[in-house]
Amino acid sequence: MKRFVLFVLILFTATLLYAENKVEKFNLPDSIYVGGQKAGHVQGIAYDFDRDCMYLSFTTRFLKVNRQGEIIGSIEKVQGHLGDMTVSPIDGKVYASLECIDDEIGKGVAKRLGIKGYTKEQSTFYVAVIDVARITRVGMDSEKDGLIETFCVHPAGVDYKRDFHGSAGMDGVTFVPKKGCGKKNKWQLCVAYGIYLDTKRTDNDCQILLTYDIKDYEPYLTPMKYGELHQNGPKQARDKYFIYTGNTKYGIQNLEYDNHTGKIFMAVYKGKKRQYANSDLFTLDWEPKTFAKSYEQAVKTAQPLGGWRFKWGSTGMFPIGDGYWYISENAKDKVHKTQSCTARLYYWNPQALNGPFLKLNEKK
Repeated sequence: MKRFVLFVLILFTATLLYAENKVEKFNLPDSIYVGGQKAGHVQGIAYDFDRDCMYLSFTTRFLKVNRQGEIIGSIEKVQGHLGDMTVSPIDGKVYASLECIDDEIGKGVAKRLGIKGYTKEQSTFYVAVIDVARITRVGMDSEKDGLIETFCVHPAGVDYKRDFHGSAGMDGVTFVPKKGCGKKNKWQLCVAYGIYLDTKRTDNDCQILLTYDIKDYEPYLTPMKYGELHQNGPKQARDKYFIYTGNTKYGIQNLEYDNHTGKIFMAVYKGKKRQYANSDLFTLDWEPKTFAKSYEQAVKTAQPLGGWRFKWGSTGMFPIGDGYWYISENAKDKVHKTQSCTARLYYWNPQALNGPFLKLNEKK
């Protein structure tokens, strides 16, 4: 018995040491700064261990940077609003949300790109699949260099056009484990709707998630052709879930699955309905069998999901393992009219008094 207890203590200590040394093991910088961007504010970030670089979306410009924040490759003039992103555990490519939409944000993007805006009927929502291994220089072209394929997320477009549950399209993108599966094909793509802020409506208090297997969307992947809006994509998602959080401004901005906790993290622009806590960040165990399959079921059978107040995350967050995250701290230079991102290392500690994410010097 004593030997068993000793073994457990040794194992526990080794696990703690591994977690403590994860950042040191990969010699990750405390922060990665990228500034001087004029394409729009940062929307999403992702760190690639295999290629030792970070990816950032500045709305219509996709960047590949090294540890020092130096741009080593870019895709210019991405059609539409490129949002949240993640590195696929299946093929190593970057998956990101891409909106071509007629709302105020979409009109601003069109103006910046110098193209004609879209009508509501034309508005289309995609998942962009970016071949980051082939991004080798600054100023690459999404079409001519064949770097981006997309598939259409039809459920988001349909719900947006019929104003269903306040849908504003989609933003969050992540990969989640497929429950009950072995190692083969164990991941699913998960995308999150954007939900408009509206304090007068009573049908817009849930976040909406869609899931897809790779075999669902892979046959529909279509090379991006600038100026065209194709409709190639599965008509339905594999699953559609409703998460009761209360109304938020534009819904889930960044969605991430964290293997360390087994939770999905949902960063939002907080809502304004007085009956809710109006948090900036929500977390939820990834247990799809417990999720509501309809809006009515979600609000009738559950209390609103609790959350945290946390200033950052809506413009980018990415789990790198063992409780460590890179989280975007965005800023605007009003003099030069440029945008920047400081991707800073944080540690997840929901029990901390000044949590739930702590900078490394606050961790203890």
